[in-house]
Amino acid sequence: QSWTTVPHFFVVRDADTGALLEIQKKLKQESLSSQTVAPTISDCLVALVAHTLERHPALNSSWTGDNIRLNPEINVSLAMAVTDGVVAPVIQKANSASLTEIAKQRVGLSERARAGRLQPADISGGTFTISNLGMFKVDSFTAIITPPQAAILAVGAVSDRVVAVDGHPAVRPILTLSLSSDHRVVDGARAADFMNDLVSAIREPAKWLRL
Repeated sequence: QSWTTVPHFFVVRDADTGALLEIQKKLKQESLSSQTVAPTISDCLVALVAHTLERHPALNSSWTGDNIRLNPEINVSLAMAVTDGVVAPVIQKANSASLTEIAKQRVGLSERARAGRLQPADISGGTFTISNLGMFKVDSFTAIITPPQAAILAVGAVSDRVVAVDGHPAVRPILTLSLSSDHRVVDGARAADFMNDLVSAIREPAKWLRL
């Protein structure tokens, strides 16, 4: 129904994840000694997306059927594969949560999703969705919007690619991001601005990740 009634359009960007991978690796090592939950790349992306949505409220809006509703909270749905399909439990107030809190929420939601014990509160209130198929070695894809949300971000696998760095070829870990947006809520320029800021945040995650 979403595909046939929502006017989708797509914006695609590549992001250099070198700095993000370094931070995630460091946090994983620290978690082993402190026996805390190790944040994943998905956790980091939730935090960076939530930060970027603060600057781009149109992408955190909803289509009500007659007008646009600006959502007061940033609650990021995280698509997860389960035995009989896909569910999208919600990381609540992701913009104000620390990376550790996001990781703890994600672990709890994942465990309940796999056990088929998600509660209504776990899947309610999402304002933006991330669908990550990188763990399945997918390079890139486009995702279908979950109404009434205005957008969904599709995340592919990080892979080493030859790119230009300061005018010279170099091998860098690159991630492809595909943003699907509802054209009734968001126009191309706003979607592009959001993606530009998100890619910048991924390149310099230390500025924005709250540990």
